[in-house]
Amino acid sequence: MSTIAASPGISGTASALRRLYLVRFAFAVVWALAMFTTASNLGPLAVTLLVLYPLFDVAAAIVDARASRSTGSPALLYVNIAVSLVTAIGVAIACASGIPAVLRVWGAWAVVAGLVQLLVGVTRRRMSGQWPMIISGGISVLAGASFIVGAASAGPTLINAAGYAIPGGVFFLISALRLGRAAKGD
Repeated sequence: MSTIAASPGISGTASALRRLYLVRFAFAVVWALAMFTTASNLGPLAVTLLVLYPLFDVAAAIVDARASRSTGSPALLYVNIAVSLVTAIGVAIACASGIPAVLRVWGAWAVVAGLVQLLVGVTRRRMSGQWPMIISGGISVLAGASFIVGAASAGPTLINAAGYAIPGGVFFLISALRLGRAAKGD
């Protein structure tokens, strides 16, 4: 018998996280496809999508925090909620200044949210399926730094921000599939 089967709290949390991660995968793919169609300028659809993404992250972190209460402190998730909420507001304000400002805010958020994701994954590593989250968090930190640097380039675009969602979504999918075993208590 594995240590996962011995802990019903982990099994229930794994099941809830699996569902959440599948939803996050689907959202990331749909969001990225929509963003790719409008990434050349900051029209109303692009602005809406850019504000929606961190707001969706707020909602996902709330669901995650509720699901994770039985397996430990969700303090890092509360940090993520606050950071993503501030980011949504910051992106909305930055949209009035142009794509470079948006990329700076988006990049700072990717760095902080990536660090939080990495730390949450490390604290959950006894639960199956967290290595993809740890790797994704690290990649998010690097991607965020590249957005900040890219904001200073000639003719910055939002294409990279749209592309940022795809690998994150794939990592959520991989983690969801790996969490299937923990959710079943195997």
